[in-house]
Amino acid sequence: MTEQANRCYRLRRRPRDAMIGEADLEFVEEAAPTIGAGQALVRTLMLSVDPTNRPWMADVRSYIAPVAIDAVMRGIGIGEVVESRREDMHAGDLVYGFTGWQDYAVADDAINELPFSVLPSPLPAPLSAFLGVLGHTGVTAYLGVEDIGRPQAGETMVVSGAAGAVGSVAGQLGKARGARVVGIAGSDEKCRHVIEDLGFDACINYKAPDWAERFDAATPDGIDVDFENVGGAVMDHILGRLNIGARIVLCGMISMYADYGSPAGWEGQFEIAQVLLQRATVRGFIVLDHPERFPEAIGHVAGLMGEGRLTYRETLVDGLENARDALNRLFRGENTGKMVVNVAAPLNATAPQAATTVVAGT
Repeated sequence: MTEQANRCYRLRRRPRDAMIGEADLEFVEEAAPTIGAGQALVRTLMLSVDPTNRPWMADVRSYIAPVAIDAVMRGIGIGEVVESRREDMHAGDLVYGFTGWQDYAVADDAINELPFSVLPSPLPAPLSAFLGVLGHTGVTAYLGVEDIGRPQAGETMVVSGAAGAVGSVAGQLGKARGARVVGIAGSDEKCRHVIEDLGFDACINYKAPDWAERFDAATPDGIDVDFENVGGAVMDHILGRLNIGARIVLCGMISMYADYGSPAGWEGQFEIAQVLLQRATVRGFIVLDHPERFPEAIGHVAGLMGEGRLTYRETLVDGLENARDALNRLFRGENTGKMVVNVAAPLNATAPQAATTVVAGT
């Protein structure tokens, strides 16, 4: 295996601009790693591209240490075990974990930031789903809705980033609980998808000149639950329409991520006093804090999918060499649903193909 090449991205500097360039993340080719006792060699098949990839590159206080300069870029992926010296993993097994942005990763619970887990065989869903709706983004949506938001029948729930990987699932979970769900997205086409395909009651394009007026008209009874993925001006307007006792699920602040490391460029929340005045609750959470909840969450989401009450979309980009561009496209809003990079085809395993996938080139 030492003769195999390992293509990978190494972080050469903290990003200075909104878009990530080659001077920030360099794509290089190296020798594949070797393994020792208690380790397995994993060949990356699919890579998850998430908004959190961007703040991971910045040297700021966060829930996890920043990626070190010259280190392989952190990332969650699905891989295939090609060599193993572990009793719980065998060649051909499909595994989920922190593969990093590279062709080959070492699975070792003593050094991995998230222990690799073996996926079920045969797979009950397309492989890519385990990075999205049946993976960490689906679990994120479940935890936010069920533990914090707790929307009730007749309440109004707002979801920003409604066409994204987490927001699209969160809104459907809110609908399953009987809430009236209003989405916020970045284009008329995304809003159409959110209403017609995902079943939201309304969706507002925040790029429209009169978006605030449209949003107010779509939430005539105020807001009981805000599943917040965006922050900034969008969140600020939402805060001004909270009902007494509202719950704010603080899941993400993507509007601010490109400015990590440059706080002077961040937008503040000017309406934050409404949390006090409306006796609202704000709670942030990180999905990686709750690995024991993954089976419960995935089972719930899979059950709704089996009943035809929850659907999903993906944006697939081919080639590890295009991962950096895929992240930039995510921040330009050029994705619908989960953004996934196809890295390689399985050698000894197969998975069903997704019928709901949006395949995107570069």
